[in-house]
Amino acid sequence: MEKLPTSLDGPLLLRTDLHRDDRGLFAETFRASALRGHGFDLDWVQDNRSRSRRGVVRGLHFQVGEGQAKIVQCVRGEIFDVLVDLRRGSPTYGRWESYVLSDENGVQLVAPVGFAHGFCAVSEVADVVYKCSSYYDPELERTIAYDDPDLGIEWPDLELILSERDRSASRLAEIADGLPFEWRAQRANA
Repeated sequence: MEKLPTSLDGPLLLRTDLHRDDRGLFAETFRASALRGHGFDLDWVQDNRSRSRRGVVRGLHFQVGEGQAKIVQCVRGEIFDVLVDLRRGSPTYGRWESYVLSDENGVQLVAPVGFAHGFCAVSEVADVVYKCSSYYDPELERTIAYDDPDLGIEWPDLELILSERDRSASRLAEIADGLPFEWRAQRANA
């Protein structure tokens, strides 16, 4: 796996080697020792899958309590994937970064605790799978408005489709005082 640059300190962006031949392709999509080498020594306890049609936005989601790290990859189609830094005191607090994840580019994102995550399906159908470092708990899940003007995320120019929960989410400024995440100087993201 090749490490790709990110502008936010903490996330890890990896390009998976896709071995193609006339039968199709093969890819190793998870190796705990490789992630440990990049500072992610976590127990991954839950796998999830979503299927979305073009224009569906899921997020921006995160869990409070111990938080939840994710390894996100698009195994069918293409998504516009977004992280927002929620770590108080971070030099990049409130900043977002986007990534294109697709079945063709083999890029996957490791989103650490302390980041909100969301994506938009840009292909006709997008299947996304992700590993989680803690179990989903609806009592701990929180949502930030995908269109929070203070964040200014530049979503794809599509007719966006959201769940009622995501449409009615709070702005970051409205929930900032209750965020449990604090920034600590980490390894350089180079």
